[in-house]
Amino acid sequence: MTATTHSPSTEPSTDLLTAVLLGDNYRREHGFWQRLISTEPFRRPEHRTPEERLSLTYERLRVLNDRLDSGARLAADPRSLAALHEWLGPVDPALATVAGIHYNLFLGSLLDHEDGTRRDLSDFLGLRSIGTFLCTEVAHGNDAAAVETVAAYDRARDGFVLHTPHAGAQKFMPNTSPAGGPKTGLVAARLLVDGTDHGVFLFLVPLTDAVRALPGVGVRRLPARTGSPVDHCLTSFDRVFVGRDALLGGDHGRIGGDGGFSSAVGNRRRRLLASIGRVTSGKISMSACAVGCARATLAVAVRYGGHRYISGPRGSRQVPVIAHRSHHGPLALAMATVFAMSLLHRRALDRWERREDGSGAGPEEAERLVAVAKGWITWQARSVIVECRERCGAQALLENNGMSELITGVEGAITAEGDNLAIHAKAAAEMLFATEPAGNAIPSAGESGDLADTRFLGRLLAALEAIWFGRARERMGRAPHGDPLGRWNAASGPALRGVEAHAHRQAAEAYTDAVAGLPDGPAREQLVALHRLFALDRITRNSGDLLAAGHLTAEQVSGLPDMVDRLIAVVAPRLPTLADSFALPRELLADWPIAGADYVDAYDDPAASWQSHAAGTTAPGQL
Repeated sequence: MTATTHSPSTEPSTDLLTAVLLGDNYRREHGFWQRLISTEPFRRPEHRTPEERLSLTYERLRVLNDRLDSGARLAADPRSLAALHEWLGPVDPALATVAGIHYNLFLGSLLDHEDGTRRDLSDFLGLRSIGTFLCTEVAHGNDAAAVETVAAYDRARDGFVLHTPHAGAQKFMPNTSPAGGPKTGLVAARLLVDGTDHGVFLFLVPLTDAVRALPGVGVRRLPARTGSPVDHCLTSFDRVFVGRDALLGGDHGRIGGDGGFSSAVGNRRRRLLASIGRVTSGKISMSACAVGCARATLAVAVRYGGHRYISGPRGSRQVPVIAHRSHHGPLALAMATVFAMSLLHRRALDRWERREDGSGAGPEEAERLVAVAKGWITWQARSVIVECRERCGAQALLENNGMSELITGVEGAITAEGDNLAIHAKAAAEMLFATEPAGNAIPSAGESGDLADTRFLGRLLAALEAIWFGRARERMGRAPHGDPLGRWNAASGPALRGVEAHAHRQAAEAYTDAVAGLPDGPAREQLVALHRLFALDRITRNSGDLLAAGHLTAEQVSGLPDMVDRLIAVVAPRLPTLADSFALPRELLADWPIAGADYVDAYDDPAASWQSHAAGTTAPGQL
């Protein structure tokens, strides 16, 4: 393979692949965000302290808000929220965090719970008060149903008294300091009416003015987290009173005119899920953020590999480092994975948008796919970003080259909106007791197939899903009855592998759909190669299981490494143009010095001796 420094491709195939990654309407769906991050306020700053960077994040939030035609329209549109995260994530992970909280979790929840009345949202739409979301507590993370902050209904004053009963019930990590301006929060608290606990609901609570926390509200900054700074805090309430309209009620629960509680939902857990329904949109946004960050780092790694030269073998001329299989091999595999991540993200988003129209999966299945995709995509993003960082060497450890910040940023996405392992465990339990997950797609034992045929590869991925869930059921069946935790512990290992296999199958099916939508030509050929590389890489990792189940022959298993290597050789020369299909703005790439062929200039010293030598003069004091 050879590689040269190049300008962004204008090949028709590049536009076709961009549409595969971003959707057919990508100019309308993504154009605003691409233009926004290309403007001066979103350029990478130099030499700022963490507090200065935090201030910049909130300044950027205001610039963003001023350029929106409607913050409410953004909050109501999961597709636009996903695009926000896809493009802001690589530029400023802290901005993606606070913007996602304000527009999705805060404004979105308010819009979802209007309950026949219209609140005055003007302060929040104008950012005179920034919205935040307070759900998790020091002692309660993924078990939000167990939060212990209480909101007791006060009949005499017709409102609610919020209180934090002990240290473990402090709200953990919301951005509730006065940084950036006054803050208002949606607080998840247990609704008590006449001493009866009706479950967890959201309450609208003013938290700070521009300088300090309001009376009764305790706000303390947490220790700094690594990476992009956000004002994460501990927040508590000392008998803070709010009016009856602070409750975000609806069919899941409301306080009537007589002060009595009523609900059409009898289960307290389902009331909680109705209250915090925006977390699902948040999962989609975390996937989008991870996809955007992985694409940006991969594009930079490919560019850097093309203009970083090293000595060739045995003193031959220098070659770009990406010419080596040991370098471009991992990047080719990362490219196949990043396309798979992008396609699975859009598949989950499409399913979520169509969950109620009868044209696709129902709400429960769509929500589960969103959760599975979020876990798999964010984990894959971490692997891709770390691989790209390594391929760029020590320079990628420097903050000005962007990657180190994104490594820590994706760690936040792995934990936010439900820790990955927890949401995959929930999906595993649901799928374990469902009907056969892969259906009729599984090849029969002894069925011969062509490993060059992506349809056969898809059936093998379906077989892996069935193998792992089958093992989980067998283990559970052997575990003693009467011990639910013991039975789950016996099954959880293979069941979680089944969820991973499910993600692989879904991504491969998304590849198949994308290939079918392309005309014959270079773009289709490149996408087929990426599809095969992605599927064969996953099949190779599990070839022993497929051999034991009779789905592969020993000859096929022994030939898998060579097939993968040949596909890497096909994909590697196309890495620069494939990276161009990410449609990253020039301004974004210009902010990362190692993305340019002139990256050495970022380290130049105007006062150094070589400057005068280059000009043909003698430095003072030299002969």
